[in-house]
Amino acid sequence: MGTYKYSAEFRADAVALARSSGRPVSRIAAELGVNHETLRQWIKAAEKAARPEAVAESAKDAEIEALRKQVRELEMERGILRRAAKYFAGETNW
Repeated sequence: MGTYKYSAEFRADAVALARSSGRPVSRIAAELGVNHETLRQWIKAAEKAARPEAVAESAKDAEIEALRKQVRELEMERGILRRAAKYFAGETNW
């Protein structure tokens, strides 16, 4: 099954229709020929974009996660270097 690429205008119109009508998202999605979970994701993304503090918060979270990953890698490298230094120094007690 192929993937479909919807234009930003179509997505915005679909989200506006879902917000303005009192009908279920699944019915609107069926009328538009879109998977209902796809439409739900578009709605969530639009709500998230409407809140600038949420965007800043997610950017902070992403940066924190990247820094934590970097710390784990550096700690692992440091451990390897310590063991290598002990080995080449002739110490066999690890």
